[in-house]
Amino acid sequence: MPHDMAYTTGLHEIGDSCFAYLQPNGSWGWSNAGLVVGDGASLLVDTLFDLRLTTEMLDSMSAFTAVSPIATLLNTHANGDHCYGNHLVGGVEIIASTATALEMSEVPPAMLHALNSAPGEVGELFRYFFGAFDFDGIEVRLPTRTFDGRLELDVAGRSVELIEVGPAHTRGDTIAYVPDAKTVYTGDILFIGGTPIVWAGPLSNWIAACDVLLGLDVETVVPGHGPVTDKAGIVAVRDYLSFVEAEAGKLHAAGIDAWEAARTIARDIGTREQFSGWSEFGRIAVNVDTAYRSLDPSYVAPNVVDQFRHMAQLEGFPG
Repeated sequence: MPHDMAYTTGLHEIGDSCFAYLQPNGSWGWSNAGLVVGDGASLLVDTLFDLRLTTEMLDSMSAFTAVSPIATLLNTHANGDHCYGNHLVGGVEIIASTATALEMSEVPPAMLHALNSAPGEVGELFRYFFGAFDFDGIEVRLPTRTFDGRLELDVAGRSVELIEVGPAHTRGDTIAYVPDAKTVYTGDILFIGGTPIVWAGPLSNWIAACDVLLGLDVETVVPGHGPVTDKAGIVAVRDYLSFVEAEAGKLHAAGIDAWEAARTIARDIGTREQFSGWSEFGRIAVNVDTAYRSLDPSYVAPNVVDQFRHMAQLEGFPG
């Protein structure tokens, strides 16, 4: 079965002319992408975090795209590891939800380049997360077509359904469902083997997005990060989000501040077999901030640098 395939770097055929491009280990910036090949044209689902990685991915697809060139690029959401390589895919229509398109210009590559190059503790912090990537020389290429809700694409005779399920991970999240292959590309609605991070939320929206995925007739699920999975992977992410939402609600009602709540829930997660082996567990700090913001609109989350500090601290970063 496709979800039992080896989790190795590169292009993997997952059936019926659908492909997943995987990047182990799936942690910060090591995202997946996809290719849906029709009769003479293809759809690319996401680009990668920098130009070298995106070039390697496009080269790996060339045997298929030489016959069925990429005509359309979908950006599932605005994080750079899913869109910074856009300008290497020249002359194609770029599609995203309206919310994604608006968010894509907020964290330009130059900002990450500056943070990675910063002196002192800030530079060390961001190199801990993103030091493997080169953000120099990237030109942001924004979507040329936007949609809200749902959009059905004809990929050279193949139907692909784009379904907006955000705000969840970001303010705009889209999944791409290929009915004839029983395959779905989820973007960062799914992290498999790694902890989801809820930048936008609310968590209830992300839980609802998992329910949308579970309602589809799918056998093969390509996450934004981690190995190819099936519906069991969707259930695991839904269970984590439901657990965090419930625990954060209890601690908020008890008057516990968000940072202490995050540390408390992190300790509890470490004792739970279904979540304890997941990487990037420090993301609970951001997830609790988002939960608290949903419970109290007046709650102000820490700035993004402090959020990264909190995540690194929970994971034992010595900086």
